[in-house]
Amino acid sequence: MKPELPPELEASADLLTVGKVARLAAVSADTVRFYEKEDLLAPARKSAAGYRLYGSDTVRRLHFIKHAQDCGFSLAEVRELLTLRAAEDSCCTDVRSVAVHKKLLIESKIRTLQAMSQALSGLIARCDGGQLPLEACPILAALDASAPRRPAPRKAKAP
Repeated sequence: MKPELPPELEASADLLTVGKVARLAAVSADTVRFYEKEDLLAPARKSAAGYRLYGSDTVRRLHFIKHAQDCGFSLAEVRELLTLRAAEDSCCTDVRSVAVHKKLLIESKIRTLQAMSQALSGLIARCDGGQLPLEACPILAALDASAPRRPAPRKAKAP
């Protein structure tokens, strides 16, 4: 027969410490604390000794956060998704809108990165990697030549 636990200990049997949550979610305890500071997680309560205690749903929530980050969502966007999930008046269309917006941003970044890669390929093609002095470096010369020229500041006309 199991010994009877005081109600306080019995209630905390389902609660997890920061370290246990971190191990189960395969993240560091610092990550759990950081997400708590960012209002993405909240402890269910604190123990009599002041330790944070989390519900078992915290591990699932951490997996959700990490998976969302793997999909490119920022913490602010993850917070928005979690808020939508908790809102009674939200629906799948709301979540889809967030996902579509994120995908469009990622595709725009990809196009920008591809243009940067092509520009670098062009610069690299100009240079054979020889032992030229820096004054003759074709990459530096091309960057210098393509730098936008700023117009000289205008002088105010005398009254």
